[in-house]
Amino acid sequence: MALFIRDRDVDALAEELRRLTRAKTKTEAVRQALQARLDEVRRATPLRDRLARSKAMAARLGSGDADFDMKRFTDQMWGDN
Repeated sequence: MALFIRDRDVDALAEELRRLTRAKTKTEAVRQALQARLDEVRRATPLRDRLARSKAMAARLGSGDADFDMKRFTDQMWGDN
């Protein structure tokens, strides 16, 4: 997977960020910057929106098996019948 930076201004920004953060490579500096921005955007998403997404995911999974015996399953998995 490659990310090519063809814009000289963007390349200069990546190099400046690498230098200021003392990252070993521009790739590492860009990774850190992208992660920081993603974290910022995720924190800015209202709790009700995040919760709605989680509830929608749970709804897609459907309800669990009320008769499922986790202890029995685990014992069988480990051979402790």
